[in-house]
Amino acid sequence: MSIRMVRSLVVGLALVALGASNAWAQVDLAVTGGLDVTNQYNFRGIRQNGSEVSIWPYIDLGIPAWSGDGALKAVTINLGTWNAFHTELPDSKWYESDLYATLGFGFSKAALSFNYTSYTSPGDYFAHVKEFGIKLSGDDSGALGKAALKPYVLLAFELSDDGQADAGDAKGTYVELGVAPGYTGSNASIAFPIKVGLSAKDYYEFGTGEDSKFGYFSVAGIVTVPMGSNWNVHGGAEFQAFGDNVKAYNGEDTMGIVSIGIGFSY
Repeated sequence: MSIRMVRSLVVGLALVALGASNAWAQVDLAVTGGLDVTNQYNFRGIRQNGSEVSIWPYIDLGIPAWSGDGALKAVTINLGTWNAFHTELPDSKWYESDLYATLGFGFSKAALSFNYTSYTSPGDYFAHVKEFGIKLSGDDSGALGKAALKPYVLLAFELSDDGQADAGDAKGTYVELGVAPGYTGSNASIAFPIKVGLSAKDYYEFGTGEDSKFGYFSVAGIVTVPMGSNWNVHGGAEFQAFGDNVKAYNGEDTMGIVSIGIGFSY
């Protein structure tokens, strides 16, 4: 069964389930999505395109599964897809299509989520990558106010030796540490995400037999301007610096990346 058939079946079953239950009418579902255009697509520092632009359509369905007044404030489920189309490709432009499911637990000053992502290439440009991720995020806005750093740590485990982000010899484990300070004004918001990507095991080995523990460092600035209550226009610039193995694969020590896009939320 093709990826498109699987996606159509999943969407169809979801619509049938939603339509069959009157209880869903009482659920405050959140639908977000958008379309971004960038000059360079690097997945966790690893270069994915060589020239022209990459176009990213995406959509996410957020389902509030539970809420309470105790230590655990909320349980949420997110289902979504993220895609990349490369204008430089001579045949199929559809470079990547990802499907994911996330179970999130919200606390007063932290959030914990568990995620499964299926990374596929409809154009058959890379092997199917299956990944399980755990993310812990902190909310320090109560202590730091507008200077809040919003730190997080992400652990991602590749589940098969047959498909890895670095196209290496064995499944790897990825670690990401980051902060996302920002400011929201009446007419726009600005964020300054900073992160470092590391290999806990075999994530940046690229079939060389030697794993590079430091993958990449990223610092960016992103401006978002609301267009009414449900839409926005956003754009940003990012600087990335690479570890030894990523540097050798990318063919560059550093990269500058710019992007622009539109987003919606209902």
